[in-house]
Amino acid sequence: MAVPISQAWTVATYVLKQKMKGRKRFPLVTMLEPLFRCNLACAGCGKIQYPPHILKQELTPEECFRAIEESGTPMVSIPGGEPLLHPQIDKIVAGLVERKKYVYLCTNALLLKEKLHLFKPSKYLSFSVHLDGQREHHDFSVCREGGYDIAMEGIKAAVAAGFRVTTNTTLFDGADPNSVRAHFDDLMNVGVEAMMVAPGYTYEKAPDQKHFLGRARSRRLFRAILSNRRKSWKFNANYLYLEFIMGKRDFHCTPWAMPTFSIFGWQKPCYLLQDGYADTFQELLDSTNWENYGTESGNPKCANCMVHSGYEGTAVNYTFGSLKGLLETAKAMMNRYQDKGALDLLNEPVRPAHSFNPLVQIETRVEVEEGTRV
Repeated sequence: MAVPISQAWTVATYVLKQKMKGRKRFPLVTMLEPLFRCNLACAGCGKIQYPPHILKQELTPEECFRAIEESGTPMVSIPGGEPLLHPQIDKIVAGLVERKKYVYLCTNALLLKEKLHLFKPSKYLSFSVHLDGQREHHDFSVCREGGYDIAMEGIKAAVAAGFRVTTNTTLFDGADPNSVRAHFDDLMNVGVEAMMVAPGYTYEKAPDQKHFLGRARSRRLFRAILSNRRKSWKFNANYLYLEFIMGKRDFHCTPWAMPTFSIFGWQKPCYLLQDGYADTFQELLDSTNWENYGTESGNPKCANCMVHSGYEGTAVNYTFGSLKGLLETAKAMMNRYQDKGALDLLNEPVRPAHSFNPLVQIETRVEVEEGTRV
């Protein structure tokens, strides 16, 4: 199993209870952003492009707990920014674990090794480490030489200390599928529990606007990566969602499945778009024009999106919507997707659609670092 049986059972029973209540829109994972501040300035991220007075703000543990009680989700993802920069992140995590929420603390792992002593191993806690590929590719992606080695040291230390560790890999135009597959092997070899992978989203404020993947290129890339997969690979994802990014099935966006709470409140409509905020979770559900989002809506901001926060909830809902969904999910978990055409894709040279000037990343990183010291 890619996740503990207890977690899978908790999620399954939660979804089935929502369906028995007749709820058409219900959350699955709460994206809890306790701060936007970060110690990296990644070229594909728009989360840190706030003025310094915003980057210095953070949620209190009590605000975090109230938000989770409002949404009622069995799982909580804590992204950022970099959560380990929050001075009370240990109290936030401990409170959520005490409430028996399955917590994924998302981190670039630059501080993980030195902060491990703040946490206790638990089946309810997993460190989700952001690694965008092997050493050269990851360091280029996060604009930090040596970032990969520090992150891997953190992963090894966490695994050795008995913590659950998963990873999150975001891919952009120009990613080498052979290198990504080797990256998966590396992660499994160091004891990572399971991996998450997705195409990057086109953040409007991201410094690099040229290397986000369109849908056609995403499907082609993920077909090459995820076909003919190793038996040893384990994914922290709904396996029908993996079929979706491979182009094997189509799903509609359900952004309410992974709502986001931050210092501004509940974000409309999702983690990736900012079209206003709501004071309560119920207000978010009632006041958001959900039909205006998703690829099928025609909204240009959603045209190329294939990420977890919009579509994995859809896949989970499909899984538990019928016996057919359960059987298709079970089949997808066992399938290695033998595909000769995908093997041919691995032999093609990598041809990014656009060239890229790394000076843009460097200048942006310096500007962010100088403006956000606390």
